[in-house]
Amino acid sequence: MSSSHLTHITEPPGVAPGTGYTQVVTGTGRLVQVSGQVAFDEQRNLVGEGDPKAQARQVFENLRRCLAAAGAGFEHVVKFTFFMTDIDYLPAIREARDEYLGSLPLPAASAMQVAALFKPEVLIEIEALAIVPA
Repeated sequence: MSSSHLTHITEPPGVAPGTGYTQVVTGTGRLVQVSGQVAFDEQRNLVGEGDPKAQARQVFENLRRCLAAAGAGFEHVVKFTFFMTDIDYLPAIREARDEYLGSLPLPAASAMQVAALFKPEVLIEIEALAIVPA
């Protein structure tokens, strides 16, 4: 699947298809790297303490704002990296991702459970890599 400057390769020859992500995304343009975002609001208050769904939604809202500040949107994202303190939070992350991406092609992704994030009440951190058309 291709959208102007990005090409999504969901099933490269000899590689099992991914579930909930694209195996390879390539493109041309200006690179945008968004640092890991957590569920802080504008005043640095944690949104959704103990609630992975609420935290995931706030993280994606923060990602949306960061991308917009760089002249990008979710349609330009080529890779997400999901960090979570419990792998059981992955469905909540994917649900929030799908709310924000809608019918856009899924980017590449990595998901990992970590022993801890920088504060015990922070459950999820997500970083994004985007390519904006030149």
